[in-house]
Amino acid sequence: MASASLAKAKSKKEKTAKAQPKVVTFEWKGTNRDGKKTSGELRGISSAEIKAQLKSQGVNPKVVKKKADPLFKNDPKIRAMDIAMITRQIATMLAAGVPIVTTLEMLGRSHEKPKMRELLGAIVNDVQSGIPLSDSLRPHRQYFDDLYVDLVAAGEHSGSLDAVFDRIATYREKAEALKSKIKKAMFYPAAVVVVAIGVTALLLLMVVPQFEEIFKGFGAELPAFTQMIVGISRWLQSSWYFFVIGLIIFVFMFRRAHLTSQHFRDRVDEFVLKIPAIGPILHKAAMARFARTLATTFAAGVPLIDGLESAAGASGNYVYRSALHKVRTEVMSGMQMNVAMRTTELFPDMLIQMVMIGEESGGLDEMLNKVANIYEMQVDDAVDGLSSLIEPIMMVVIGTLVGGLIVGMYLPIFQLGKVVG
Repeated sequence: MASASLAKAKSKKEKTAKAQPKVVTFEWKGTNRDGKKTSGELRGISSAEIKAQLKSQGVNPKVVKKKADPLFKNDPKIRAMDIAMITRQIATMLAAGVPIVTTLEMLGRSHEKPKMRELLGAIVNDVQSGIPLSDSLRPHRQYFDDLYVDLVAAGEHSGSLDAVFDRIATYREKAEALKSKIKKAMFYPAAVVVVAIGVTALLLLMVVPQFEEIFKGFGAELPAFTQMIVGISRWLQSSWYFFVIGLIIFVFMFRRAHLTSQHFRDRVDEFVLKIPAIGPILHKAAMARFARTLATTFAAGVPLIDGLESAAGASGNYVYRSALHKVRTEVMSGMQMNVAMRTTELFPDMLIQMVMIGEESGGLDEMLNKVANIYEMQVDDAVDGLSSLIEPIMMVVIGTLVGGLIVGMYLPIFQLGKVVG
């Protein structure tokens, strides 16, 4: 009986949502109270609604028309940065005393992405029907993870929703900034490999065959190094598609294994931490994520045990996730967190000492925020240093490849010059 009434209410809610008119963007031109020309954009259901809004603001509308779709549309998907920006806007409006329902309605109506407007509209409908905000966010896990929802629930219980949203916004902004730095750090080595392969393939496919035609008229045996280069060029010309197909199969199998096998993902996490230049950056990033997450949860009133669970998931690496799960188990048994962290032999002394000071002074969240700031700055400096280091490495690698091929192609000509001389 209860399920039938619930299904009926859901059906009624869906019909109501479908019946709601579509809100679109209108461009308008007119004159203000002083008679000066003015223009702008407003979102509404119809041109009549826009005209009424403008007249109420003292503007005499002359032209109101629906805004044409741009030639190159913005990415319609909701990205993590969109959620971070919306969270910051919610925190600002709540701090200004605007009710949560009004805040979500205003943000939903004014957002440029249709999917974001739909998402906020669905949350508003749930909140208006009496569902707590945290429970309204929970069905949308692809945008609001468990940590986000748990923090909002803690804010609802403590009556400090504006402060919690401010902490979540800061956490999300810092997390996205850190993610961007990590992508930048991973991009440079990949760029070196791609450019090196591209330049080498171009020379072997386009340049070496031209020299090979010249060598045919020499009537002499080519040097071993030149023969090797010519052999590679012939193989690549006749079998390049095998290389391309093999590369595609490798990428496909790697992605499939990474998506389906937790064991494979764990081994990849262990491997990347050992990569020279990249590994230290990933170590610092994992510690920054752990410290920032635990500081945010602890400051929001979430128990330390639950905060450690969230921090383990947010660390982004199997090695640190396992270590933090071990720390959580030790803390549950009564051990101090700094002592439990030392037993893992993974965390540096500076981090452990800062945690110890925070535990003894009662300011653990403040100390962890300082730790996060330190490691985020170190990641930033390391990424900048890596980019400076990669440029000469790229020049050396490409120069060696190109120089080696050129030397190999000119060796027969040098030998022929010696014979003629």
